[in-house]
Formats: sequence, structure tokens, C-alpha cells
Amino acid sequence: MRTHLCGLVDEALIDRSVTLCGWVDTRRDHGGVIFIDLRDHEGLVQVVVDPDNAEAFRTASEVGYEWCLRVIGRVRRRVSANERVRTGTVEVLADRIEVLNPARDLPFVLHETTNEDLKLKYRYLDLRRPEMQRAMRLRTRLVAALRRHLDALGFQDIETPILTRATPEGARDYLVPSRVHPGEFYALPQSPQLFKQLLMVAGFDRYYQVARCFRDEDLRADRQPEFTQLDIEFAFVDERAVQDTVETMIRAVFEEVAETTLPAPFPRMSYTEAMRRYGSDKPDLRIPLELVDVADLVRDAGFKVFADAAADPDGRVAALRVPGGASLTRKQIDELGAHAAKYGAKGLAWIRVDDRASGREGLNSPIAKFLDDAVLETLLARTAAETGDLVLFGAGPWKTVCDFMGALRLKLGRERGLVENAWKPLWVVDFPMFEHDAEAGRYVALHHPFTAPKVDDVADLKANARIAVSRGYDMVLNGNEIGGGSIRIHRPEMQAAVFELLGIGAEEARAKFGFLLEALKFGAPPHGGIAFGIDRIAALMAGTESIRDVIAFPKTTSAQDLMTAAPSSVPTAQLAELHVAVVEREEHRD
Repeated sequence: MRTHLCGLVDEALIDRSVTLCGWVDTRRDHGGVIFIDLRDHEGLVQVVVDPDNAEAFRTASEVGYEWCLRVIGRVRRRVSANERVRTGTVEVLADRIEVLNPARDLPFVLHETTNEDLKLKYRYLDLRRPEMQRAMRLRTRLVAALRRHLDALGFQDIETPILTRATPEGARDYLVPSRVHPGEFYALPQSPQLFKQLLMVAGFDRYYQVARCFRDEDLRADRQPEFTQLDIEFAFVDERAVQDTVETMIRAVFEEVAETTLPAPFPRMSYTEAMRRYGSDKPDLRIPLELVDVADLVRDAGFKVFADAAADPDGRVAALRVPGGASLTRKQIDELGAHAAKYGAKGLAWIRVDDRASGREGLNSPIAKFLDDAVLETLLARTAAETGDLVLFGAGPWKTVCDFMGALRLKLGRERGLVENAWKPLWVVDFPMFEHDAEAGRYVALHHPFTAPKVDDVADLKANARIAVSRGYDMVLNGNEIGGGSIRIHRPEMQAAVFELLGIGAEEARAKFGFLLEALKFGAPPHGGIAFGIDRIAALMAGTESIRDVIAFPKTTSAQDLMTAAPSSVPTAQLAELHVAVVEREEHRD
């Protein structure tokens, strides 16, 4: 139907006949000559329709925006080149124009609308935009490059089930009712975690899969209810073997697909250090701002908020120096406090350094009156504050302070132009094995319940669960966790102990994970792996803030598909076949 692609017409085709298919990007009538920019997935080319060709000219006079055309013509050199497009030195003189399909008036102009809901409702039109075409083609190249790299290393691409059983940890499962087993449900997998571990027990040694995963959780810019991850598992490895292999892969893939060179080797940082310095376990190292602990300086201060947090073994008092921040108005500082409150802050203390050399007289602060001259001087010295700076302080529970001070660090770094134009990867390692959930009164796994602890002795783990360190690791790039993994538990007694510490009793463990515990008894090898977020990596390579821009048909932040109107109600007869009844929410009843 066509001989060439619009965006690939070049000077080598001059004086040759071509047949092109595509959409009308623009149509311009200049003094009797009609110009049509015809576009396909490779780009666009200018088509010239001369009035001497009456039939072609009549057709060209009728076509509109985004009509689908077939054009047969001869390539010639353009009189005035257009350097903004790849085909800018040539054009096609039309001999014949065929309308393959007219288009009614579009609900939006493709390159103009900013209405996200409208674009998602007509996603097939939004995907015609060159920016979206480039993003999706980049994603295709990314997945192909990852596959090639792993294939060359002897990994096997093995599919694991989509219909599986519900898991008690992590996000909520999407459930699928079984018609042939009334009252029972499958769950869509949050990851292939257990199956890839079983593949290691089965002796496959090196596995990978580009896997679709599902999580029923609140959405953000970097989350979707269904997403794609590159799942990898190795047998007979330790942490460093996994990390070195996949780091080499990521570096090679970025060079091939994004045409950029990542640093080598990636730096390593413990979870504790990352939280202490940056308030995040996925720190954006492009921002030079760092948190500084000052609890020891304010423990005996007259400011109760500081003193209480400093005296609490699980508390923290941290400071953040903002270079040039003294220029911020009181309103702007209050807005920072409101932002910190979203992450759990009860308040935000600050000191504005108007004149460092003048001591207390050169400071503007609502808390300075509670601190003596020696403490003020030491605080300024430790934070390296200079004239014109602003120092922010957070106090409270350790994790809460990390969260809101880390969020302020990101906000200020971005707003004040402190983000370096660079790629800054790192490994975050030595995560805590557990977090204590005060509401539930039990431990929860920081990664997942199949992550191995650093200790090999079950008694040691149980005695020191609060401070236990896991063999987990995350790959972080520019403040985004792009991959997370761990060495897994391969001994049944250790797995049973971890379940017990997580509040999963022996009976529940047998009911939900009996197949895994049984498998670990049959010579399960030491093994570990990692999963990479394909959507996040593609978004980073494409330079977009949202993974929706690299997913063909994404959901909204309320997990809806505006194009197909999913989710939707289901006929009662279909529900009856599945032995399912819909119960109306209490608040919706009359």
C-alpha cells in the first residue's frame, strides 16, 4: 500500500516516485498551491499539490485535519529547506491523492490540549502525537535491549501464572472470582516473586521475565494499578554478584537506548546513611542539600519541641541549610511548613541568617530566644550557614522527621534551581529487616517476607528483630527507585521464623505458603534477584515526570480507564454465574 515512510523520505529519493500513507498534520493553501504536511510514526514530509493536477488539487482542497490519506508522487528538492524536520530538504509533488478515511472534527488539537482527562478519553488520538510516538518507540527499544542483554548471559525467559492466590503482605490484591470453584478467588500477581523462587528450586539457575503485575493501591505519577517489571532471579549468588550483573546491564542499556553514559561503578550507601543525610531511601543525589543532625546540641535547650525529640531514643532533630534562603518571605516559609505538614510535620522551625558576623543580632527567628548564644553559634557552624542563608529545623519521631525534611529538601532543590543536569545512580543497601507497625502491634517486612536477614541464626534474628538488617538492595536513579531486590531466604526454618515475627502463625503460613515451605525442604539453593520498573526507566529516558506518558493505555489517578469506561458494572446474570453478589456501601443506603 506504501513504498516509503513519510519521516524517512530524503535526498536519496529525489526524482523517484514514492507512495506514502499517513495523516494530515497541516494543510496550507498558498496562492493556489496547496501544501500538506503528511505524518506517520516516523515523522512528516511536505506534500505539494499543484493546481495543474485538477483531480489531486480538488481532493487536496477537501481534506481536513487528521484525515487519513494515501499520496503517490515524485520527490524533489525543496526551494527553502526546513531545518526543524528530518525531511526538511525535500518534498513530494503529488500525482494522486486518495482519501483512505476522513476524520470528523477532533475533540482537541493534538499538540495543544493540556486537558489530561480529555487526552485519556481519546487516548488513541493522543498517541498520534509525535512525542507519544517517540516515547513508545523508546520503550520498545528499552525492552528489546534488556532482553538481548539477558539472553546473551544465558537467562531463560519463563512465563509465570497470572491467576494465582492472594498474598497477605504488601498492597491489596486484585481478585478474580472462580466460576468452577464457587466462593473461591484467584488473585492477579503483585509480582512473580514466589514462582521465580520456585524456579530456582527447580534448577533453572537464571530466569527473567517481562512481567505484568497488578496492585490495588492509591496511584501517584509513578504508579499504575497494572504495570510492567523486568523480573530477574539467580541461583548460587550473593548480593554483589546480582548487583554487578544488573548494573552492567543497566549501564549498557542506557548507552544503547538513551545514548548516555552512567557513572561506573554506582556508589553504594546504606539505608541508614541515606535517611540521615537525605531523609529518603531513594535520594536524588543531583541536589546538593543535606540534612544535619543537631539533637545533641539542643537536648538541654529551653525549646520543648527540640528537647523532647532529642531525649527520645526514637526521635530526631535535623537541620537543613538553604543557600540564599534568607530571601524567602515569611509567607513562603509558611508555605514550606504547610508542605512539611503533608508528610507528618507538626511544625517547622527556622532561622534566617541576615548577618552571620553579628551573632544573635544578625538572626531572624521565632526560636532564637529559646537558644543561648553558644548553641546558636554551634548550630550555625555545624550547618555551615552563611549570611543570606535560611536554616530549617524538624523535630519529632525519627522516620517522620526524615520524611518531611526529605520532602522539603526535594521541593527546595527543584524550586531553587539546585538540581544538577546529570545522571546520579546509586545502590541503597543494608535495609532494616522489619518496621514496627504501632497500630497493628507487630512487625511488617520493609521489602517482603521472603528477604533474607544478614544473620544466619534463627535465634539471633528473633532476639534482635528490632535492629535486624536485611540482604535487600535498591537501585536508585535521580531520586527514583528503578529496581529493588534481595537475597532470598532459602532455608525453611528461617522462612518460618520470619513469618512468625511478622505475625503469620504456623497454621496461616501452611495455608498460604505451604507450597513454598515444602519446596525449601528439597535442597533449595541460595538465590536472589531483582525487579526493575520498566515504566519508570522508560519515563526517565523519555524525560517525562509521569509513567503515564510511556504507557499506551494508562489509568487515571483514580484507577479508571476513561476511554473504555472501566471499571464498570456487570450484569446480574454474569455475577450469578460467578457466585458473586454486590453489596451496597453503607453510606449509599437510603
